[in-house]
Amino acid sequence: MALVPLAKQGNFLHIYDFKVDADHIDDFVKLFNDFDYSDGNPMHKSWAQVKDGVLCQDVADPTHFWLIAEWSDIQEHARIRKILAEELRPSFIKHIVGGKFAPAYGRVVSSTPQHLLDKAAQ
Repeated sequence: MALVPLAKQGNFLHIYDFKVDADHIDDFVKLFNDFDYSDGNPMHKSWAQVKDGVLCQDVADPTHFWLIAEWSDIQEHARIRKILAEELRPSFIKHIVGGKFAPAYGRVVSSTPQHLLDKAAQ
């Protein structure tokens, strides 16, 4: 099996960094999954989403989460995010401490070339 880079150089990662109410961690994860994998999530219908996101829970602090995904266009992500925030208002947001659910964006400036990953897999 050939290895693949986590993200492609030139693309963007959105990184949401947030805390969830300690009494509602399981509720948050269930509501997040219910919305994220539903037909009502416009993020998954975008031409600009390169790789689907992953929700990560901090092993040192179970209330701390990150949501990370790869996009080719952060303006498109921001446009859809506005729809989520102003119109759809997913119910999982109620369990986020402070209610703030906004990403930082990072441009992928280095990514291992595929031929080197393929060579390493041999």
